[in-house]
Amino acid sequence: MFKDLFQKKRKYATIPSNRALSGDQSDMPDRPKREIPEGLMTKCGKCGSIQYSKELEKNLKVCPVCGYHMRLNAMERIRMVLDEDTFTEYDGDMVSVDPLDFPGYASKLEQQTLKSGLREAVVTGDGFIHGLPVVVAVMSFDFFTGSMGSVVGEKITRVIEQAIVKRLPLIIFSTSGGARMQESILSLMQMAKTSAALARLDEQGLLYISVITDPTTGGVSASFATLGDINIAEPGAVFGFAGRIVIEQTIRQKLPDDFQTSEFNLQHGQLDLVVHRKELRDTLGQLLDLHSVKGVE
Repeated sequence: MFKDLFQKKRKYATIPSNRALSGDQSDMPDRPKREIPEGLMTKCGKCGSIQYSKELEKNLKVCPVCGYHMRLNAMERIRMVLDEDTFTEYDGDMVSVDPLDFPGYASKLEQQTLKSGLREAVVTGDGFIHGLPVVVAVMSFDFFTGSMGSVVGEKITRVIEQAIVKRLPLIIFSTSGGARMQESILSLMQMAKTSAALARLDEQGLLYISVITDPTTGGVSASFATLGDINIAEPGAVFGFAGRIVIEQTIRQKLPDDFQTSEFNLQHGQLDLVVHRKELRDTLGQLLDLHSVKGVE
């Protein structure tokens, strides 16, 4: 009986009425704000519409109002793309250290692990898509903004090497804020290391599909993210090397509103395809089937 009296108070989020959201508050009597359990609803970062979180997950976290593709973490992406219960993880015990004794870096790594539930900004392994074997690396923006440090570069290099050993196609899903500044030159070295590994993959005649998601910037976009045999991006995904403000200040010109979006990059030859998230799994399956080795009778 006493246990029920001292239960932890449930968190609530306050949602204003539709009239308040639209700015029309004329002749509107004071009404109590509606309170709902935290996490029950999700607000679209583009159009501001509010959706039930569970319904949004069923829609693969694509806003049903404006089509905005919200960010997925690595495990959500793996469950969405790979055949059920076929994923086998590589190097799951690899974690970053603090090689330069950068102030606060070690504690931030711990915080990022607790926050995201991941040990690093990339998850690697193998599995199947529509019954076809594939090796994958999936980056996650919710761990240190997907920044590439020594461990991220090493895990991606190792997964490329596994694709070579197993003679399997490789898919890398990229999302990143760039190189991890807390590791300085050690982070920048990963650009060359991963690119060299992809060159060896290419020499073996193996397929590499790069899937670019929002956002992908800095050293990741300048290395393995744009080196695919086939480069795909989700609608509206922003990717490029330097940020928009930096470029405008450098060239002293106003850039187009859609600059660095996947549609802009497709129009200017940087991409092969822009694929809606609902169609991505089937598209990847078709590409793998087209490039698979068929038996000759």
